[in-house]
Parts: sequence; structure tokens; C-alpha cells
Amino acid sequence: MSGTGIISLVIIIINIIVSYNGFKNFLFFDRYKFEVDKILLNKDYKRLVTSGFLHVGWVHLAFNVFSLYFFSGVVESITGSLQYLLIYFASLIGGNLLSLFIHKNEGDYSSVGASGAVCGIIFASIALLPGMSINLIFVRIPGWLYGIAFVLFSIYGIRSRRDNIGHDAHLGGALIGMLVATVLHPDVFFDNYVTILVITIPCIFFICMIIAKPGFLFIDSVFFNRHNKNYTVDQRYNIEKIDRQKEVDRILDKINRSGIKSLTPKEKQVLDEYSRVSR
Repeated sequence: MSGTGIISLVIIIINIIVSYNGFKNFLFFDRYKFEVDKILLNKDYKRLVTSGFLHVGWVHLAFNVFSLYFFSGVVESITGSLQYLLIYFASLIGGNLLSLFIHKNEGDYSSVGASGAVCGIIFASIALLPGMSINLIFVRIPGWLYGIAFVLFSIYGIRSRRDNIGHDAHLGGALIGMLVATVLHPDVFFDNYVTILVITIPCIFFICMIIAKPGFLFIDSVFFNRHNKNYTVDQRYNIEKIDRQKEVDRILDKINRSGIKSLTPKEKQVLDEYSRVSR
């Protein structure tokens, strides 16, 4: 792959600086993270962008930074700096808008991470470079196979709701990145139309299912099937949401009274989990 370009390196550096500030300062982190009510009710739309430069920890940051480092060179060398920026930010905002739509009734839902933008860059590189392969530890797999596996895993992740990973933002960012790259360079469609269609069609179908049948998303998880058989899906969700919010409110009150250093490791973990969607 070609070397990472100047714009790619600048974005990587900004991610590191902003994330580091978020690690040190919870108020800074809280001010710029993605949060449904703050965006929809307070109209704080900057969070659709700023949340993409925050991360929940060093591992989350390192994963996204290294992904950008390895894939950005291909995209920036083919498209140039301006088009690279367009793909990056369109993927970031597009992924967050899809997440906002999916979670519009979950006011306390929050997330951070560059994963939507990173997925957009990865899938733009798959569209722009037919026949490319991807290194996964000691195995090289075709780009189209990675794309199909990613789409299927994202759909499963959204429907099962078994973790805190922002699969919806991943899926939205990946789709936007591939579509924008194809619009900017329509000639690649004729060279790589099979891969593009195989990835794009199920993504569009799934998004249409979200619009037509929102309940399609909220599928009971294996854990709830085994442990809470007497509750409906909605009842379990509301109970869990209320309990989580009460605990977070208690911790925030403690921060206001005594400062963030007064928190126990468990309380810090609760805040991390509340804010985390590792994308």
C-alpha cells in the first residue's frame, strides 16, 4: 500500500490529541460525545462530528488510528486530499446520523469513536482498488470477502444488542464511504461492480427494514431469553435503562460534590460503559 498522506496524518494526530484530552477531563469528554437528547433536544449538532475524535480508551484509539494508518494511504493517493476529507467526514456524519435515527427514542444513548469514518475509508479503498486484499494477523483475505463478512456481522450486532459496540455507525459509515468514493470515481464501478453491489444492496435493504419495521432491530438476546422469561422485550429494556440512568446520575452527583478523583474504579468503569460504543 502507498504511504499515508499528509491529511491522513493530520487527522490521526487530531484524534490522538482530542482523545487524550477526553481521557484526562470527563467534562470535556461529556461536552463533545454523541448523545441523542443533546443532539435532538438541545440541537447540539457539533456532536455528530466531535464525537468522532473522542475514544473510550487507548485500545479503542489505537485500533482506529492503526486502521486509518494502513488504509488511508490507498484512498488519499487515488482521490487526493480534498476528496479524502469528503469521504472521511461524510462517513463519520453519515454513520452517526444512522445511529441517531436508530436510537432516537433512547435519549441517554451515547457513543464516541472514529469507527464510522474509519469504516468509510476502509470500504472506499475496497471500492477504489479492485482485487485488494486485507491482512488479518497472519492471513490475507480478499477485500470483497471482508466487506461481506463485515456487513453480516454489523446486521447481527444491531439486531442482537448483545454488546456496546456501535455496529449501526459502522454500517452507516461503511456504506457512505463506499458510495461517495464510487460517485467521485464512477469508473471504478465498472471494474468492481460485483463487490460494490454485493456489499451495498444488503446495506440498503437493511436500512429500509429499519424505516419500515423498526421493531425488526430489537431482537431478544440469548441472555434475556434465559434469565428474564416473564418480561417483554420493552419491559426489560425500560427497566435496564432506568437502573443504568439512576446509577450514572448518582456518580455524576458525586463528581459535582467531590470531584472525579473521588470515584472508585468500579464507578469509573460504570461511566466508561455508559459512554462507550467501541467503533
